Amino acid sequence: MLIKPIEQSFQVNYAYSLHFTKGIFDLKNSLLKDIICNKETKRAVKLLFVIDQGLLDAWPQLIKEIETYGHAYGEDLTITECIICPGGEAAKNASKNVDKILEGINRNAICRHSFVITVGGGALIDMAGYAAAIAHRGVRLIRIPTTVLSQNDAAVGVKNGINAFKKKNFIGTFAVPHAIINDLAFLETLEQRDWIAGISEAIKVALIKDANFYNEIKSNAEKLKNRDEEAMLYTIYRCAEMHMEHIAKGGDPFESGSSRPLDFGHWAAHKLEDISNYSLRHGEAVAKGIALDLTYAYLLSYITREVWTEIISVMQQIGFDLSLPISSKKEIQNLLEGIEEFREHLGGELTITLIDRIGNKVDVHEIDLTLMEKAVNTLNEKVKIKVV
Repeated sequence: MLIKPIEQSFQVNYAYSLHFTKGIFDLKNSLLKDIICNKETKRAVKLLFVIDQGLLDAWPQLIKEIETYGHAYGEDLTITECIICPGGEAAKNASKNVDKILEGINRNAICRHSFVITVGGGALIDMAGYAAAIAHRGVRLIRIPTTVLSQNDAAVGVKNGINAFKKKNFIGTFAVPHAIINDLAFLETLEQRDWIAGISEAIKVALIKDANFYNEIKSNAEKLKNRDEEAMLYTIYRCAEMHMEHIAKGGDPFESGSSRPLDFGHWAAHKLEDISNYSLRHGEAVAKGIALDLTYAYLLSYITREVWTEIISVMQQIGFDLSLPISSKKEIQNLLEGIEEFREHLGGELTITLIDRIGNKVDVHEIDLTLMEKAVNTLNEKVKIKVV
C-alpha cells in the first residue's frame, strides 16, 4: 500500500527590540519594568539575574541597585536571585557555569513567563543565553550588555553558545531575546583595551556593507581612541542597527546557508583566540583577522594597495595591535587549520568573506594556502613584526 507523506509548513514571526538608556537601575528609570510588564500582566513577574563578575568588580554597588529597583517596583517585579559568573571567554569554556544558571532557574521556579536577565560582556551573555534557551525549552531572556563589543554585536544577534572540544561556540542555540538594553553608563567601567576592542565589529560591518559608515569611523578614529562618548554612541548604534537589519532582512537569520558575511575576519579570529589561550579579547582577535583577510584580498588584487594601507592605518590609529602572534612556519600552519575548522563549524561549502571595495563584500569558496601564508608574513612586515 502506498502511503503519502504528510507535509505541513508554517512561519513564526519573531520580534525583538534594542533600547538605549543611561542608568537602567535608576529608580526614576522605568524602562526595564515597562519592557517586562504590559496590560496583560496579572501578577509580579519573576526575574533571575546573571551578572558578570568583572562588571561587579568595577561596579560593586550593582547588586544593591538591582535589589533596590526590584523593591521600588515590587508590585510588578520580583527579584529572585542574582547569580554571579566569571566574565570573558572563561565563562564559555566550562559547562559548570551553564549548570549553575540552570540550577538557579530550577531553584527559583523560573518559568516561560519569567525572565532571565543577563548583565555583562558578550561571553557571559552568550553562555547565559544558552542556559536560558535550553531551560523549559526556552525562558524569556533580556540582555543588558556592558561592553562595546556586546552592545554593538554579541548581544544584538540571535545566537547563544559555549565552547567545547577546543572549538568556539561548538554547543549553542539560535534563540531570539525578548529585548536588549544598552546602558551607556556601563561603558565607563571599561579598560582601554576593551573600549577599543569592540570597535572591530563596527569596522567589519562597515567594510562589507556601508562605505559611508566606514568613512565616519575613519573621521572619528582619534575621538574613538580617546573615549569620546558621542562618537562611540554613534558607532555602537549604527553597528547594532546594521547587524539587526542583516538578521531580519538578510534572508538567513538562523544561518542555514553557507554565506556568513557577518563573520568577515572571524575564521582567523577564532583560531587566534585559541592559539593565545584566550588572552586575546574577541574584538582584538577580530581586528587581526580582518587585517589578515584584507591583506589576502590585496594580494589577490581584489583591493588596491592604497585601500589596504588606508584601512590598516585607520585601525592602528584607533589603537589596534594588528600583529599576528606567529613566530614560526609551524605556527602559521596551525593558524591556517582554522580555515577548515571554520568550514566545519558552519557546515556546507567553505565560504570566506572578503571585500573588493570598501562597502562591498565578495564571497570566496577556496583559499590559496600558500598565498594566505604570504599574507601572514606580509601583514606582520607591514606592522613591523618580522616573522622568522
